[in-house]
Amino acid sequence: MFAVRIKHLRLARELNQVQLAERLGVKKQSISNWENDNIMPSIDMLVRIADFFHVSTDYLLGRDVQEPAAPQMLDITGLTPRQIEHIQFIVDDLRQSGH
Repeated sequence: MFAVRIKHLRLARELNQVQLAERLGVKKQSISNWENDNIMPSIDMLVRIADFFHVSTDYLLGRDVQEPAAPQMLDITGLTPRQIEHIQFIVDDLRQSGH
């Protein structure tokens, strides 16, 4: 799950692997290994990645808890990756603030 999510977040920010590596202070090979599910980042790096993308570590690891009630679906058809990322940030902020 981590590999899929980090790649999605990187692409949503319109960053290539080299650019993300520079922003996180790692080598491009690390980004490639994460996205290809070859290795996982350290716990400290996982936190840095979550902070950079404004998501939770649970989200990155695919451990986000959903309510047992029927989930609400949002149609994002036709939106750009950047717009989808913006919506995700808003949703994440609302969840963290308890609203």
